[in-house]
Amino acid sequence: MRIELRKFGEVLTSRPAGKEAFAAIRPTLDVDAGEVEIDFAGVLSLSPSWADEFFGALEEVYGSRVTYLPSDNPSVVATLHTLREEKK
Repeated sequence: MRIELRKFGEVLTSRPAGKEAFAAIRPTLDVDAGEVEIDFAGVLSLSPSWADEFFGALEEVYGSRVTYLPSDNPSVVATLHTLREEKK
């Protein structure tokens, strides 16, 4: 299953917006799905707070089956790096 983040907008910021985005997609999630791919195409800006809220909830459902597709967007790269460092 692939989740295209551009469905939530080009600029993804704030913890409340990340929580709202997850609440919107939650009813469509299949907990028995295999791998879940996160697609960043079309996203201009991604904040750590939005990502933490959305990805944290997603990882509670899918655990290690969540895969983040490569992105050359500096905002995405920096946010994913920040989240990895916080998990250590």
